Amino acid sequence: MPCTAKKTTKLIIEGGNDYVITVKGNQPRLLTQLKTIAEVQKPCERFVDIEKNRGRTTCRLVSVFADLGGIDSDWLGAKSFIQVERIGIRSGKQYLQTNYYISSLVSKAMTFAEKIRQHWGIENRLHWVKDVIAGVDTAPFTNHNAATTGVYYPQYCHQSCSQGWL
Repeated sequence: MPCTAKKTTKLIIEGGNDYVITVKGNQPRLLTQLKTIAEVQKPCERFVDIEKNRGRTTCRLVSVFADLGGIDSDWLGAKSFIQVERIGIRSGKQYLQTNYYISSLVSKAMTFAEKIRQHWGIENRLHWVKDVIAGVDTAPFTNHNAATTGVYYPQYCHQSCSQGWL
């Protein structure tokens, strides 16, 4: 299967835009390369944010790395990568979660932290509803039209209800 993330970054850069993209397990080579860089390099900048909200405490350590000599050159426009470590207590239990992002931007750790949090706000307000309530991720669609309707109709209903239209 062709790597659509690489094609997407290429189209974004060719269109004169920038990106910040989450690197997950579906990009195992890049994820391994970023983890290696984070282990051997010192970040060029860090930002720490501590939040107490809804019965949990979360500490986010955002590290920015600007030397991407260790990643494949076909990630067009990649100028930095961001490591976000979330450490906290939820329901009395400690957790640690680490996420990685690549970006065509060179920016301050605090700026990346704010933008990534804004994205997760969108994810939590919209996609969680689609995934969990509407069952979009587990829907057994085989027909393109049915899949399109199955995705957009619950989204329309959710939006209509949240806006007070229905």
